[in-house]
Amino acid sequence: MASAPSHEVAQGGSVAGAAAPSWWAAARSKNGPGYLFLLPWFIGFFGLTLGPILISLYLSFTDFDLLTAPHWNGGANFVRIFTADAKFIQSMRVTLFFVIVSVPLKLAFALGVALLLNRGMRGLPIYRAIFYLPSLLGASVAIAVLWRQLFAGNGLVNQFLLNFGIVGPSWISNPRYSLWTLIALAVWQFGSPMIIFLAGLRQIPLDMYEAASLDGAGRWRMFRKITLPLLTPVIFFNAIIQTIEGFKSFTPAFIISGGTGNPINSTLFYTLYLYQEAFGFFRMGYASALAWILLVIVALFTSFSFLTSKYWVHYDN
Repeated sequence: MASAPSHEVAQGGSVAGAAAPSWWAAARSKNGPGYLFLLPWFIGFFGLTLGPILISLYLSFTDFDLLTAPHWNGGANFVRIFTADAKFIQSMRVTLFFVIVSVPLKLAFALGVALLLNRGMRGLPIYRAIFYLPSLLGASVAIAVLWRQLFAGNGLVNQFLLNFGIVGPSWISNPRYSLWTLIALAVWQFGSPMIIFLAGLRQIPLDMYEAASLDGAGRWRMFRKITLPLLTPVIFFNAIIQTIEGFKSFTPAFIISGGTGNPINSTLFYTLYLYQEAFGFFRMGYASALAWILLVIVALFTSFSFLTSKYWVHYDN
């Protein structure tokens, strides 16, 4: 008789243990639908993003031409890049000059247009759409072809200059001006940072300008002392995004130079040189090493920007 209660307790405990799910089963029952909806993203991230990144890291230490199996060569690709590759130096020089010149010009132009649009003119949505349109079309092949026709020897730009008695050069074929045509195209794509600047300007309290006006401050002083300091977070964001985009620029240089970077490699962007090595000479291992160097360079620029931002970016707190 004494064993019956213990048997019942044991039986009841086993039933309770079977009825109460484990923490893993509980978590799975609660989070299962969420993970199921995230499954396409997981497949894309691991199969199309993380997987290729790791494979390219492995290929950067190999000699691979797409036709034969990769052959491990250690750091030979990186040694050759930094010691015996003149085109790597030239492509870095062209890309750095493009980024250093085009990004500040684009941001300055975008900020100027945003200041004009922020004055409350009529038809503001129409103007915003018109000015944003180049950012949507600027990186396309069609715009690059049109740009090449505009700056050709007998293009529309030179025909316009002839009206003033000026005989313009062949902007695309002249190494003194060819890179500047690409910089002009990059500055023309000012719509995206302009929209972000305009949103930032709308967040600045108007009472600050009113108080400064009562104190006798002019427009230029209010711009330097109020607008710019309060807009520095937006400037910082735009600078980071546009710098990364500048390093990644490819389509205009490829179309305008015919995929060669000519004349005399004056438009040989880093991405264009990487493309030549990968799909022109089928040196996939070497191109993978170039891609990882580009990743490190962009990471260094971004890290430097974040480290120095505390000296000039002013947040609300």
